[in-house]
Amino acid sequence: MFLESQHIYEQVFGKTLSDERPYPEPKMNGFVQNAEAITKGMSEKVVMQGFPPERLPVFKELVQEFAVCDRWFSSVPAATQPNRLYVHAATSNGAVTNDTSTLVRGFPQKTVFESLEESGFTFGIYYQSFPNCLFYRNMRKLKYVDNFHHYNLSFKRHCKEGKLPNYVVIEPRYFKVLSAPANDDHPKNDVVEGQNLVKEIYEALRASPQWNEILFVVVYDEHGGYYDHVPTPVIGVPNPDGLVAPPPYNFKFDRLGVRVPALLISPWIEPGTVLHEPNGPEPTSQYEHSSIPATLKKIFNLKSFLTKRDEWAGTLDAVINRTSPRTDCPVTLPELPRARDVDFGTQQEDEDLTDFQIELIQAAAVIKGDHIKDIYPLKLAENMKVFDGAKYVEEAFTRFHGESKKAKEGGRDEHEIVDLSKRSTRHSDPRSFLQKFFSCLICDN
Repeated sequence: MFLESQHIYEQVFGKTLSDERPYPEPKMNGFVQNAEAITKGMSEKVVMQGFPPERLPVFKELVQEFAVCDRWFSSVPAATQPNRLYVHAATSNGAVTNDTSTLVRGFPQKTVFESLEESGFTFGIYYQSFPNCLFYRNMRKLKYVDNFHHYNLSFKRHCKEGKLPNYVVIEPRYFKVLSAPANDDHPKNDVVEGQNLVKEIYEALRASPQWNEILFVVVYDEHGGYYDHVPTPVIGVPNPDGLVAPPPYNFKFDRLGVRVPALLISPWIEPGTVLHEPNGPEPTSQYEHSSIPATLKKIFNLKSFLTKRDEWAGTLDAVINRTSPRTDCPVTLPELPRARDVDFGTQQEDEDLTDFQIELIQAAAVIKGDHIKDIYPLKLAENMKVFDGAKYVEEAFTRFHGESKKAKEGGRDEHEIVDLSKRSTRHSDPRSFLQKFFSCLICDN
């Protein structure tokens, strides 16, 4: 879809990208003209379309039974990667697009993982193909190797045993292959797979002895280029850390992106709750991805905010509107129709890679040691299809994770990062990471 900053600018303001200040009024009237300028017929067939509730029965029931936030915005008017960086760090470190050179070093900003650990709390990342939390450099350290769990092997068991950590991140499958279809809800993927993932997570949580201690958050990283009528906030949005995006965008990180869906599920929420604009901490505060670290800071009484953005963002504790947990929460969610047929899945394996999938492959190349080859970054995925990419990232992480565990068990310094390009380890700058009330599960677009 059309998610470069210049496209989103046109979608929001109805005109081409400019340095105009103050920002013009966000009339949200440029989606059709932007889509039609790129691909004729795209606006009618895709951009201005949506799903009726019956096509999303899991979401339909969750909205009726729990809460939906009707003013949650992307943190930055850009694509997937920068917005995901805000979820755990309240900044993209100046990135508005894929930054290959930074990806090699790893994004350096402090994350909420370190903040939780500093205060004695726990976290876990449950991945299905490749954990994009490895975009952060600190998350590659030996000390965090045991915080990564394969979703299929561990999540339901941890739910059943009551062993979920304080903060839980679930990363979906990002590659659509026959044996394990993508369930991340990126455009062209079958929404049935995403609905089944949320259903599976909910039912495992509902059956867990930790159910009464959980807030389950389902949120999308960006709008995917699809139309929305709610004006994106352009006033009073703080730059998180003083960084400005490089040319040609020179973006100052002083406005939000387009609104995205956000569901909040907990037995402490009344059915049919709608979460609107937050009350403070500032008059211009909004719900956006930095609301997640902001909420963690508040409920766990963490030592400090990560940036000026999570210090400003609205917190999610406002959605808790009961004094005792409900006993009538549904045990199961609706069954879904069968996903698309096998033949279509086979065709998907031969599709070209998306920009985000290429970014995951580039990140996988770094931990595998292939970033030192002359094919990195541009030629690395040149001849890959979806199936090749899925195989590459899974093999890369399996090897990196295995070697990291060996190094940790062998007594290596916990702040080291395994360097498979040298078959040794290198040092990284040591920093600090990870009550029971908040388990936040992020199912990203």
